[in-house]
Amino acid sequence: MSNEPPDSVTLVVLHGADLPPGRERFEGVPGVGPVRYATADVLADALPGAHALFVWDLFSEAVTAAWSKADALRWVHAATAGVDNLMFPALVGSDVVVTNSRGVFDEPIAEYVLGAVLAFAKDLPTTLDLQRRRVWRHRETERVGGRHALVVGTGPIGRAIARRLAAVGMSVEGAGRTARRADPDFGTVVAAERLPTGPATAEPAADSFAAALGRADYVVLAAPLTDDTRGLADAALLARMRPTARLVNVGRGQLVVERDLVAALRAGRLAGAALDVFETEPLAEDSPLWELPGVLVSPHMSGDVVGWRDELVELFADNLRRFADGRELRNVVDKRRGYVSGS
Repeated sequence: MSNEPPDSVTLVVLHGADLPPGRERFEGVPGVGPVRYATADVLADALPGAHALFVWDLFSEAVTAAWSKADALRWVHAATAGVDNLMFPALVGSDVVVTNSRGVFDEPIAEYVLGAVLAFAKDLPTTLDLQRRRVWRHRETERVGGRHALVVGTGPIGRAIARRLAAVGMSVEGAGRTARRADPDFGTVVAAERLPTGPATAEPAADSFAAALGRADYVVLAAPLTDDTRGLADAALLARMRPTARLVNVGRGQLVVERDLVAALRAGRLAGAALDVFETEPLAEDSPLWELPGVLVSPHMSGDVVGWRDELVELFADNLRRFADGRELRNVVDKRRGYVSGS
């Protein structure tokens, strides 16, 4: 993208039922001309002549359908960390810059993961159930300190998770695009890969993804959704986990093959799962995940804390000022990979 800004930036805001709060923070940016607000059904009418698009309708696929009308677009900003809904071929192959909302969700999601680990270790779901039934039943629980976690996804969210878990005495390693040692947050990072189906015929190498899965008491999925990661947590991956281990997914629902997860849980090949994201959302009422023992279900809310919408708007407003001034944008995404540059 050229650093030379338009004389007057025309901005389109794609929204759903709710408009962004504090809109005056970007409506009043010098050099920004008309702001057009559009829902998915009229986005194609709003895009002609627009230079910037703010995708506030968080997981909308509307940009794909309306893309042919984006005749002057130079920048798209997503009010999300994941941008898989924007990585369609026409946008990826264009000169349009994509930025995301990295940084807003990192620490809240890390706190959620820590909360899930503590809930499992201290058996809090059973405690609450017994309390509701007025049942006094003494139990022993697990230690958190000394347990081992494998965080799949070594971007900013994965790193925040690693730091939180290490702070309570857990050992942590990462799985990412490339293997490396002496990482400041993970120590060791193994190369994540799709594992072959069928029974294992040999002991995996110690520095392999398969071996790292077998070491983990908790496997945390925090990777972006790409062609390489879609369906990564399938029967082969789950078979490599310990029967006493738990899976935590705060990435994207499509990272997990849910039928394989259900089968592993039902067969006792996995101790539990904390799931904040699902293949289809909302989770269907007849999904067995609602009632399977050892499963925690939350409605895609791990990063949504009080004030998160205001933080999203402030980040976008800062980037809009940069765009209008011709300065470098924050959180530029590598469109070919779906990652933020430098992560």
